[in-house]
Amino acid sequence: MEHFTLLLAIVIAVALVFDFTNGFHDTANAMATTISTGAMKPKAAVAMSAVLNLVGAFLSVEVAKTISSGLVREDGIQPEVILAALVGAILWNLLTWLVGLPSSSSHALMGGLIGATVASIGFGGVNGDVVVTKVLIPAIAAPVVAGLAAMLATRLTYKLGKNVGEKSSAKGYRAGQIASAGLVSLAHGTNDAQKTMGIITLALVAGGALAPGSNPPVWVIVSAGLAIALGTYLGGWRIIRTMGKGLTDLQPQQGFAAQTSAAAVILSSSNLGFSLSTTHSCSGAVMGAGLGRKGGVVRWSTATRMFVAWGLTLPAAALMAAGAEFVARQGDWGVAVVAVFLVVSCAAIWLYSRRQVIDHTNVNEVEPVTEEPGVVTTAIAAVTPPPTVAAEAAEALDATDAPAVKTTIPARAPAADSTQPAGATA
Repeated sequence: MEHFTLLLAIVIAVALVFDFTNGFHDTANAMATTISTGAMKPKAAVAMSAVLNLVGAFLSVEVAKTISSGLVREDGIQPEVILAALVGAILWNLLTWLVGLPSSSSHALMGGLIGATVASIGFGGVNGDVVVTKVLIPAIAAPVVAGLAAMLATRLTYKLGKNVGEKSSAKGYRAGQIASAGLVSLAHGTNDAQKTMGIITLALVAGGALAPGSNPPVWVIVSAGLAIALGTYLGGWRIIRTMGKGLTDLQPQQGFAAQTSAAAVILSSSNLGFSLSTTHSCSGAVMGAGLGRKGGVVRWSTATRMFVAWGLTLPAAALMAAGAEFVARQGDWGVAVVAVFLVVSCAAIWLYSRRQVIDHTNVNEVEPVTEEPGVVTTAIAAVTPPPTVAAEAAEALDATDAPAVKTTIPARAPAADSTQPAGATA
């Protein structure tokens, strides 16, 4: 009994670690556009998001019920299975954070839970209909719906504000961005904090501390809310940079439209009990807002890498969790090996991240786009005269003032160079 109590405590502690990584991994969902457009200072933005994430954790338990009693069968699940699921989810969160890709913490957790359950009791332990209706379908629909809504909202905001001065319009929409960012943070708390509540509740049921079908206890709600709030406050600056500057360059009008659309989708899904990915919703909304502005550019090479990460999240987390479950089921030494492996892996990833530090001081700095020159070239070509016109202009200048040509032409040539920062070309 003492061993079992200790194991259950380890599982709950690791679940809160996952909740912490969920917080800093998903801060970008609420605050990337607000920070990139200058509506709020980076540290103030993440502080506000942290508080509202905590508040949102108390508003609903529908998603927690989906995780604790809908996704997998409660009978036959042992604490070792939940520990393995959390290990797979945490490692995937940290790996995608390291490379700055906004993948879904929710899908990492669900993939880990599915993989560990299958490794433990087989495919019969997974409720396939729940996976399809409340996980896979929302995963596909969320970015599409949020993207379309954001694109239409962006076009509407520009149309309504066409007779308003640029400075006044930008100031008003920055204020709107702050409000909408707060709404996204609140929505994130109602959805993502509940996933950890659900996994802890499932562990308590597996350990016999709660009856099957029980709601999360108050202490579980409080601890999950505090963990995700702390992670949010620390800020996942790598992913904030990708979401705010890597996908597209946003103006305040676009940021407001993207955040409002994403918040509407997330809050709706929370009320319906769908375990929605806030990352998918917010990323889709950002791309939709980028397409909604005339002349806006979406960097599809970055988006493609992000889509690949989305597709790999469920199977990758499932495979890591299945391996962890195989080791953990061997007994005390197996649980110890899994715990030590998790600690060492987390420390190694963090140390490697220190080689290139990204924080609130440089999150909005745009690096040269070396991996996607085609996007920059296309953007420049849209505002540059065709080569034949440029050549005729040069010949005309040469006929009238040859020295001027020699100083002017070299000065214009670098404008088409693909090493220019992406933020300067959109």
